[in-house]
Amino acid sequence: MTAAVLDRPALDRPVRAPLGRLLASELRWVLRRPRTVIAIVLLAGVPVLIGVGTRIASSAGIGPGGGGLFASLIGNGFVLPILSLTLLLTMLLPLLGAMAAADALAGESAHGTLRGLLIAPVSRARLLAVKAFGVGATVFIAVVAIAVVGLLTGVVLVGTDGLITLSGNTLSFGDALARIGLAVLWVTFQVWAVAAIALAVSAFTEHPLVVMAATLAGALVFGILTVIPQLDWLQPYLLTSTWPTITDVLRDPMPWDGLVNSTLKAACYLVIGIGAAYARLSTKDG
Repeated sequence: MTAAVLDRPALDRPVRAPLGRLLASELRWVLRRPRTVIAIVLLAGVPVLIGVGTRIASSAGIGPGGGGLFASLIGNGFVLPILSLTLLLTMLLPLLGAMAAADALAGESAHGTLRGLLIAPVSRARLLAVKAFGVGATVFIAVVAIAVVGLLTGVVLVGTDGLITLSGNTLSFGDALARIGLAVLWVTFQVWAVAAIALAVSAFTEHPLVVMAATLAGALVFGILTVIPQLDWLQPYLLTSTWPTITDVLRDPMPWDGLVNSTLKAACYLVIGIGAAYARLSTKDG
């Protein structure tokens, strides 16, 4: 009898789904949500609005307001993707990451589908990794869409002879694309770090709106703390304090200190968020 039981592993042991299949399924599930698609489309429309406004202002002989990147945008269409990412990084992209994180766990819990995932023959770490991948993929798709639309809009509406850096040098087309690609990866990682914290909040609640409200409140508090001179000692610990370094990709030679420092800081937030989410998910029943 014992030998017969030992000879039936295929019948008694659960079949473990391949990781690639789980990731593909999660990606399809994420992109099937209408609010996710609508949010990505709306964010991708921001560069078009900026480009049209710049073209109208240039045709009317009106100088750009705000200075800085806005001033360098005239006749320099390659700046538009960087400018769009800089503006959206302050609030709307983190909000998108929070929305994806809220749907990943709190949304599943609110609809009663998370319990089925927790009792499935999939480890909690594997489940969290798949959910984190879905959140990161959503952010990456949105950032790529913004950069691509910004690049096309900048070339068509603003025009360019190459990327004119803030240092006054002109980069080739290939160098400009490389700088934009670096900005895409950097912004994606920064927003993913915010989404990881939102994912931890999502693991502790069944209400997606709580996750989004907490993330929005955190972003506002961090922004306020960043501009208070008396709290300079707190700056190295605030993720948002290094976000302005994205403009370093428009300098020649490009300084790496700020970009690397902000990436390491985002990695710490990412580890903390994923760790807290796993600590809750490992003891959660539904």
